[in-house]
Amino acid sequence: MTTEHDVAARSRDGAVDSRPTVRILGTHGVPANYGGFETAAEKVGLHLRDNGWRVIVYCQVQGKGPIGYDEWRGIERVNIPVALPGWRGTSMFDLLSVRHAGRHRDVNLVFGYNTGIFNLWQRVRRVPMVINMDGIEWSRSRWGFTRQAILYVNERFAALFGNHLIADHPEIEKYLWTRAPRRKITMIAYGADEVLEADEAPVRALGLEPGRYLTLICRPIPENSILELVEGFSRRPRHVKLALLGDYRPDEDEYHRAVVEAASDEVVFLGGIFDPDVVQPLRFHSAMYLHGHTVGGTNPSLVEALGAGNPVLAHDNAYNRWTAGPAQAYFSTADEVAERLDEALGSPSGLAAMSAAARVRYRSGLTWQQVGEQYRELLEKFRPLSR
Repeated sequence: MTTEHDVAARSRDGAVDSRPTVRILGTHGVPANYGGFETAAEKVGLHLRDNGWRVIVYCQVQGKGPIGYDEWRGIERVNIPVALPGWRGTSMFDLLSVRHAGRHRDVNLVFGYNTGIFNLWQRVRRVPMVINMDGIEWSRSRWGFTRQAILYVNERFAALFGNHLIADHPEIEKYLWTRAPRRKITMIAYGADEVLEADEAPVRALGLEPGRYLTLICRPIPENSILELVEGFSRRPRHVKLALLGDYRPDEDEYHRAVVEAASDEVVFLGGIFDPDVVQPLRFHSAMYLHGHTVGGTNPSLVEALGAGNPVLAHDNAYNRWTAGPAQAYFSTADEVAERLDEALGSPSGLAAMSAAARVRYRSGLTWQQVGEQYRELLEKFRPLSR
């Protein structure tokens, strides 16, 4: 049976391993195929690997059995089998990860606070923890009262137990000032890869013409303003398509039904698409990206749109304005969506200027190189604690 010691020994080639070690917890693991935190764990982990760190990532796998160990692109993986479904399985995985990581004195980088109460184990054992506190998850109405209460309590525990907290947006940083001393908080945004070219074939395979469609990529829930965006787009013929990515079930969900009923024949529902070899070309060849998120920090989808050079029409709030910058367009109502689209789509030179500004904003601090280096500099401060 392969052990963590065996994997570490192979990575050292028989030499004494003097590298600083970080253990990354709180995600489903690497390679990323689930969501934003997994992508962050992968990108930050690879950056740390390239800068002389030993990186160990805890990975959730389906099934039963003992913990397994292997390696992916120079990152060691601790594979923890969990047979429980949904949030119960995630909670069990978090508990088992914390117990395993607590056996060592390596610095822990924890993504999320959903099970922040478990981090008491590391604190008691004096294991240093840097916790990315995500957005204000407990405030999202879609969770329901019970889940909101659980998240609220766990947020408090994580803020208390963590040696240092990461906010991914200045507004989240301000919020965390109400939960912990300012000296304990660092703002590090989310990152994305830059897309400078992409194959047109995946776009055409979906019945779209490069440069003749807009994209809207998000979970189909009310807090993402999808209905307002679809209504505003559908007010009049646009002579371009609006491509929606997401799993819409109008027969099962009232909100989904309202979106479908509001859509003109220029709105295309593509379903859930997660393959980056399809999503990246869709972004790159899009004439504009629509972003309706009303809550959260530095949204991954918005950063990815900037990295693809997309002009952006975003919901008007402090989160989106800081992320996308002043050169993009903003809305609050369906009427404003219609007006902003009239202005943007009627001005090719204006769209070109917005695209150029999107790349400037992206390169000003949202590249994975920049983000990974900020994580490295922060984790360096806790190296003495991990020895």
